[in-house]
Amino acid sequence: MKFGGTSVADRPAIDRLVSIVRAARQAAIQPEASDWRGPIVIVSALGGATDRLLGVAAQAGAGDVEGALENLRALRARHHEVAGVIAMPAERGEVEAFLRREFDELDRIVGALSVLREVSPRWLDTIAAAGEILSSRIVAAALLSRGIAAAWVDPRLAVVTDDEFTAAAPLIPETTRALAEVVDPILAERRVPVIGGFVGATRDGLTTTLGRGGSDYSAAIVGACLGASEIQIWTDVDGMLTSDPRIVKGVHVVPHLSFAEASELAYFGAKVLHPATIQPAVGQNIPVRILNSQRPEDSTGTLITRDRPPTGLPLTAVASKKGVTVVDITSTRMLMAHGFLRRIFEAFESHKTSVDVVTTSEVSVSVTIDDPRRLPAIAQSLAHVAEVTHEDHMAIVCAVGEGLQDDPAFVSELLDAMKGIPIRLVSQAGTRRNITLVIRESDVTQALTRIHERFFGQRVES
Repeated sequence: MKFGGTSVADRPAIDRLVSIVRAARQAAIQPEASDWRGPIVIVSALGGATDRLLGVAAQAGAGDVEGALENLRALRARHHEVAGVIAMPAERGEVEAFLRREFDELDRIVGALSVLREVSPRWLDTIAAAGEILSSRIVAAALLSRGIAAAWVDPRLAVVTDDEFTAAAPLIPETTRALAEVVDPILAERRVPVIGGFVGATRDGLTTTLGRGGSDYSAAIVGACLGASEIQIWTDVDGMLTSDPRIVKGVHVVPHLSFAEASELAYFGAKVLHPATIQPAVGQNIPVRILNSQRPEDSTGTLITRDRPPTGLPLTAVASKKGVTVVDITSTRMLMAHGFLRRIFEAFESHKTSVDVVTTSEVSVSVTIDDPRRLPAIAQSLAHVAEVTHEDHMAIVCAVGEGLQDDPAFVSELLDAMKGIPIRLVSQAGTRRNITLVIRESDVTQALTRIHERFFGQRVES
């Protein structure tokens, strides 16, 4: 059970979390339960805490020690206030002492980094990881003080990663062994392990993070390594939606998705799920369920499995991603030449820049990227074989559905819905599960609204 930042944001949120975990624990110990272990609880940092910690790191690196310490004082006060949710005075006292030690250490780190005027990725991870370490300690004590047998697990002892700081990859065999050592005994004692998401450590014990949104990923890693019967993502919406509710009116919950559909939607902009989350679940064929922690009694959520029942509809949902740059690589040398594409993608690989959408013609290749920082270097490395131009402020709109491959008219209907909106690129996946359009950022609202109205109407989930 993974609880996001809004699900641990304050005392009322943690009260709801305790009730949800209590119900899950009661279900797990029933004779008919498929798995008596658990639940295992994974938590994010308090809502907004990670952003503030990253701001602290930036201030320290710029030499603004007073600004950084002021932000830490505000965070310290907030965590002590939230720790008031712990009902037992003795437990609360232990947690408050833990908070003081952790924040004192952060104060010392900020002081040192402000002198150095540099924050390496390693130190950035050390600072950013504090959010989950602190929140998980509070949640474990809150559960224990409400009569739920729980135990805090330091995530740095549970998830083993490589040393790619700020975007570490889990080492699955080592993590499996670590979880067996530190989590299995807790489960055997019928206690609930509480682990901070997003955080791990190298084989040498150096703190790492899995990248933004990594708490979802942590839940899937732990679930896959321990053979969980289900991975639940508790968030502040009712499930995966047919489109972005901040942009489109009349969206509704998608009750059932395939792993492939969920991956496409998460990657191309659906904010509910981290794109990497379901990869460990796919490998172990573990169902993933998205639920609303603010309305647990009313939320049926979205279930994600390897296969899903047919709905009779071509489209499952439509997602969007802004902040995209289109890169055009043009060369007459490409005509009838072999190896040209290899050179292009080697340039992007060597500069560690991921490519999303790709289209080609006889003399040009167009791709989209969402991180243009290394684009000048990429253009320089290709200058001897091609002309490289780019266009900023673009967006991706991705229509996803298992039913697309069975509806030959879908593409024409989609393009008809887009009539009058300039389309920069069009791409259809080989699996025919998604169609991707690249348009101007300024046209995203109109495009999403039109597509949703065409294929879903104005129905609102009751």
